[in-house]
Amino acid sequence: MNFDIKACFTDDLCIDGLFEIQPKIFEDDRGYFLEVYNEKKFLDAGLTMKFVQDNQSKSAKNVVRGLHFQKLHPQGKLIKAIDGKVFDVAVDLRFGSKTFGKHYGVILDDKKQNMFYIPEGFAHGFCVLSESAVVYYKCTDYYHPEDECGIKWNSSGLNIKWETYCPGISDFSILSEKDRTYSEFDKDNKYYDFSGKWIGN
Repeated sequence: MNFDIKACFTDDLCIDGLFEIQPKIFEDDRGYFLEVYNEKKFLDAGLTMKFVQDNQSKSAKNVVRGLHFQKLHPQGKLIKAIDGKVFDVAVDLRFGSKTFGKHYGVILDDKKQNMFYIPEGFAHGFCVLSESAVVYYKCTDYYHPEDECGIKWNSSGLNIKWETYCPGISDFSILSEKDRTYSEFDKDNKYYDFSGKWIGN
């Protein structure tokens, strides 16, 4: 098996649907080789998603992108840092989930080449830990600008410890104007059902 695919959990938290994926890296004096995606091997591990679009972004240190989602066209995402290091976060917005409003974060590192799979029904964002980072991700639906939405990256109701990974990030302001306008997480908004279908406001 060229992938170690494991569910994301801590001692007191397991969010259904999230997976960290570690490809096997073959290295020698020429460099390295790895498989980034193999449909059959993902299917064998129970990951049945179909990807239709690939995206890539480059960001400077302490840039925050997120927390993003699409309403009627939710996107599952397979994310990796192909250069640099980021703290990548998924927030469960599936109403009725036992982890509704909970988050899970993974450090994605170009040295490890690890990946983070986030299914439909989650908000996603990251902050950059290295001097810069290039983030690449595969999506299960197309980008629909009219459908794009988000929640405030540092919503008090989410209690994401960004500053643990990006010291001083709470006082930093490298965000897009759009990301500045998002509202706080609303625990009374249903957002998605457990299948990832939009049922919110």
